[in-house]
Amino acid sequence: MSIPTVEIAGVPDPLPVAVLDVREDDEWAAGHIEGAIHIPLQELPARLGDLPEGQTLVVCKVGGRSANAVGYLAQQGFEVVNLAGGMVDWAGAGRPMVSETGAEAYVL
Repeated sequence: MSIPTVEIAGVPDPLPVAVLDVREDDEWAAGHIEGAIHIPLQELPARLGDLPEGQTLVVCKVGGRSANAVGYLAQQGFEVVNLAGGMVDWAGAGRPMVSETGAEAYVL
């Protein structure tokens, strides 16, 4: 099965879709996309009911975990797309991030 994927250059700003961040709690706290939904990858099967309807952009640090999530979620009938390069490419493109710590957001 091929994983639907988009490069950062192909992601509109502002985002017209929901964002799902599948990184761990400490990564999320350091910096994430404002308005994103945070569900760590291992919690995903138990939290399908927390996912938004419609197309969702799935992110992690560099795209590996989010690709796994997209493969799984697509099999469950969700309309999902993986962000190639993940939050590293997001930050590298100068896209805005927020943190949970009050400090300047960064990718952990």
